[in-house]
Amino acid sequence: MEDTIQIAIVGLGVIGGSFAWALKEQEDFPVKLMGIDRDGRTLDQALAAGVIDQGELVNREILQQADLVIITLYPDDLIAFVKGHRDSFKAGAIVTDVTGVKGGVVEEVVAILPEEVDFIFGHPMAGRESQGFAYADKTVFDQANYLLTPRPANKPENVHFLTQLLTALGFKSVRQVDYQTHDRMVAYVSQLCHILAISLINSDQAGQETADFMGDSYRDLTRIANINAPLWQQLFLHNKEALLRAMANFQDQFDLLKKALEDEDQASLMTLLEEGAKRRLALEKMDFKVQNN
Repeated sequence: MEDTIQIAIVGLGVIGGSFAWALKEQEDFPVKLMGIDRDGRTLDQALAAGVIDQGELVNREILQQADLVIITLYPDDLIAFVKGHRDSFKAGAIVTDVTGVKGGVVEEVVAILPEEVDFIFGHPMAGRESQGFAYADKTVFDQANYLLTPRPANKPENVHFLTQLLTALGFKSVRQVDYQTHDRMVAYVSQLCHILAISLINSDQAGQETADFMGDSYRDLTRIANINAPLWQQLFLHNKEALLRAMANFQDQFDLLKKALEDEDQASLMTLLEEGAKRRLALEKMDFKVQNN
């Protein structure tokens, strides 16, 4: 790497913009930041704020300069972008993504990737319901987890560099997992949660004045139902098998509670409730240890 790291961010929405803010304000690595975004107003905002040093609506010379390229596009758009620009990346460049699914995305990208480009797949476990550069904020990464899914072909020194850079941006943990584990766990801890929130709010009956009765439980559980539908449709479909397994496991537990209620089986109902409380307490203790390591 050169003394000043030339970094291109493709897509300056809330995540890409947050990367730009965090990279601009970190002090561990000298960087030049460049942005590619199809929205001219977004580029104007980022340039006016001093968050990027150079911007283009379509790539002309940015990718050819970049030592590191961070692609923050939707899964299908990520694949299309790499296909359309496979010959534009600088030889030896590190390329990474933030896509919430890997599996087929990894396979499609690797199949078209030039050998001299080192694509290290990744996923920040952080985000916002709001969309667009106006909602970008470096603090979205503070104390969040980051998952890298490196491949055998990735250079260890590049994985190490990317880990150091992400740590400098405020991530508390940068963990390496295989992409199968990533997709299985993300289906459970993220995608299923959104499915449940959408199912809950869509089950509301018209005319029952829900807002007048809403408390913290309903408010918290339905917060993530305010979803970016085009993005999450792609995430769900790309991770279909893992998500369906997570939904089936949830359905099994839901049915146990339903049957205990139907049968007025106090013992079974108490057992299920106590098991849930016990598991939640254990999870809190494990999370506390992770945050304090």
